[in-house]
Amino acid sequence: MFAAAMLHTPDRRNTDSAKWSRHARPGRDILPFWVADMDFASPPEVIEALRQRVEHGVYGYADAPESCMEAVLTYLRDDLGAEVDPSWIVWLPGMVPGVAVAARACATPGEEILINTPVYPPFFKAPAAEGRIVVQAPLGFDETQGRYFFDPEIVERAITPKTRMLLLCHPHNPVGRAFTTEELQSVRQLCQRHNLILCSDEIHCDLLIEPGLKHQTAIPWEGSGGLRTITLHAPSKTYNIAGLGLSYAVIPDPTLRLAFTRAKAGIVPDPNVFSFVAAEAAYRHGKPWLTQVLQQIRENRDKARAALDALPGLRTFPLEATYLLWIDARHTGLENPHAHFLKQADVFFSPGSDFGAPGFLRMNLGCSPQTLDEGLSRLENTCG
Repeated sequence: MFAAAMLHTPDRRNTDSAKWSRHARPGRDILPFWVADMDFASPPEVIEALRQRVEHGVYGYADAPESCMEAVLTYLRDDLGAEVDPSWIVWLPGMVPGVAVAARACATPGEEILINTPVYPPFFKAPAAEGRIVVQAPLGFDETQGRYFFDPEIVERAITPKTRMLLLCHPHNPVGRAFTTEELQSVRQLCQRHNLILCSDEIHCDLLIEPGLKHQTAIPWEGSGGLRTITLHAPSKTYNIAGLGLSYAVIPDPTLRLAFTRAKAGIVPDPNVFSFVAAEAAYRHGKPWLTQVLQQIRENRDKARAALDALPGLRTFPLEATYLLWIDARHTGLENPHAHFLKQADVFFSPGSDFGAPGFLRMNLGCSPQTLDEGLSRLENTCG
């Protein structure tokens, strides 16, 4: 075990970082607040475990080590309260392939998959690429609290005889909600009532920013009434190891699990040797590091909301989970606010149109205080 160290944010320029290089401009210092990729160096235990594996010198195909499976099962039990049989686990090389495979396994071409918008872009793209019809059921919105919520009545109205699956983002990207026990129960009841498969993407479930929150997983418990679920998990966002590519599906129903496994066969590769090593080290030893990350994101959230809400035409929303702040820029009078801020302030946000919400912005707060301060200063100078 390493002693807890201060968070380190190395310079990522000229390191093949998609976040820092993809929207770079010659002669300009673009600050990237877009893709869900933090700037914090991964936990030291993860770095050391990878170093030791590199020194072995052979990097062939890998099966999941028993020790990694044990670390995952312990995490699911101790952190999420889910008693999971190891046979329920299906390994994947990333969350997006998991969404695509779920769509392929649960619906045939021409059948429907429901999503709650605004939402993470692959929820639109991955099922559609498999020939499935994506139906949008907007989240509810409480104007008084400025808070999005799962509204079963809206979803109910969108269900047709062709609907096969509800694809849930929980916690929700981009609106930052951690759904409550009551909300998740309404999701379960709706799926049971209409015989829908519930596929829950829970990749951000450890990133609970609001103190006192506990994640309410969609992994079913004993006697849950026959609800069929595919619950997608990964250590990638939590421990900033997304580039190593490991996730897993938890599928209790054996028939559904077989359909999922067959749907990925020959198309979706297995995770690589380094991803298993990193995942195990993160789950076993990453908690002290994660505690620091959560505190930094809380501080970044509070600072960003105060600064942005003071700017004309911008409105932020409460951030309970994830490190992604949702911003309403429709009242700025700008036709394309993300392009305007890139051009005028050298600050790049994810455009709301990617999530089905033109006029909005998504801001990544997984960065150093210095980067955030500079970005906010540029925005203040542009809007002032």
